[in-house]
Amino acid sequence: MSTEVSPLSRISLAVEPPVARITLNNAPLNVIDLAMMEELGSALADIEAEPKISTVVLRGDGDCFSAGVDVVAHAPGKVTAMLQKFHAVIRALVASRKVTVAAVHGNCLGGGAELAMMCDIVITTADATWGFPEISLGCFPPIAATALGALIGHKRAADLMLTGATMLGTEAAEIGLATRAVTADNMDAAIGQALEHLQKQSPVALAIAKKAIYSWDSIHFDKGLARAEKIYLEELMKTEDAREGVRAFLEKRNPRWQGR
Repeated sequence: MSTEVSPLSRISLAVEPPVARITLNNAPLNVIDLAMMEELGSALADIEAEPKISTVVLRGDGDCFSAGVDVVAHAPGKVTAMLQKFHAVIRALVASRKVTVAAVHGNCLGGGAELAMMCDIVITTADATWGFPEISLGCFPPIAATALGALIGHKRAADLMLTGATMLGTEAAEIGLATRAVTADNMDAAIGQALEHLQKQSPVALAIAKKAIYSWDSIHFDKGLARAEKIYLEELMKTEDAREGVRAFLEKRNPRWQGR
């Protein structure tokens, strides 16, 4: 019997050992706001402390995985707290001894794509939309800037982040951003198959193997993300264009870049 953990307003958490299922639930686009970041951090901490759980499935409710981090949270006065809370969630995913599986459909953009790509196994629908559009706000995605190159190569990563271009789930799987792409009708079966394989393995062996797999990357990730945060806050957020990009988005107009 599944156990619903509450109170939660931005996510739902269902636990049926050895699997915990986290669903982003902030309709209509599952935007990752500060409240969701806090709930994700709390849920991941609770899951990590539960020895009977070996696998976490992360997905979005409704029509998409997530359209990204709340643009309002990028504004001066909020951006520092946003980075701290969101990056704490990502660091918890990276440090987790549980195997994490992302099930992606619909829009998977910006911070949503960063959240999904940091999971161990990523299954996407073929028609999902992936991308890192932060550059259109006069910003950049710190987590992708730190880790995306290791996943798909630096040239592809630079292209995605500097152009803000999007791609379908099929291409995301082809270049290594996702593990594999399936039709929407086959998503549940694909997740079930992945869980079936994982549940045949020793939980402690999975945890130790995961630690070994990421041992090299984790050293560079910690330092790289700290540097990306510093650049974001001390350089990017002091530019007029970063403030203009956020204002233009909220005012639903094209930005007027000043180049400073």
